[in-house]
Amino acid sequence: MNEDWEERTAAAWARFDDYEEERAADFRAVIDALVAELPEDSPLGLFEQACAWDSTGHSDKAVPLYREALAHGLSGYKGRRAKIQLSSSLRNIGEADEGVKLLTPELVTPSDELDDAVRATLALCLADLGREREGLALVIGALAPHLPRYQRSMANYARLLVEPGESAD
Repeated sequence: MNEDWEERTAAAWARFDDYEEERAADFRAVIDALVAELPEDSPLGLFEQACAWDSTGHSDKAVPLYREALAHGLSGYKGRRAKIQLSSSLRNIGEADEGVKLLTPELVTPSDELDDAVRATLALCLADLGREREGLALVIGALAPHLPRYQRSMANYARLLVEPGESAD
């Protein structure tokens, strides 16, 4: 894999919206052709194929590919993306509890631009499990730093959704 491959893959994804729903298989074929250039069982290739299935409405086909990519060592930024996307797909196929187990440890990993996506996806999984207050706390907590005012209050309100009995002020 080289920089040219990454650029061509990014270009393919940039054209994703050019494919109508009935041409989803054509888009997946573009990704498959790029993946064919990588070594067999490349975690990156498995990840890209999972993304292609997921993005074309097939969470059920994406889940095993995400799992395989992670099992083959996909790590770093794309590994974190795979965990977010796998959790979302698990939720889509009725396995939100597994999504919660996968994403909860991500709350304490070093911070990056995916933090809010982790929290939003985890909140959706929690909501599907009837744990809406926990999910709402995550979303408000993620939103609070982006507000022009009320950051402290909102962060406290988020905490109190899951730790009742204290004042937010």
